[in-house]
Amino acid sequence: MFDDSCCTVWSAPNYCYRCGNVASILEVGEDSKTDRNVVYFTAATADVRGHLSKQPPPEYFL
Repeated sequence: MFDDSCCTVWSAPNYCYRCGNVASILEVGEDSKTDRNVVYFTAATADVRGHLSKQPPPEYFL
């Protein structure tokens, strides 16, 4: 399908570390029909990502 030239990019961000989503990358090798690998990433620990500010949300989010 699509002459093996279709690429899909998706996003499921872990916005402000509240949603719990994980990131992933789909690696496709030379033989795109069988050579595939999905790599998952978990959230960074609090000491690595730093502290989140406790500022109130802008009015356009209210």
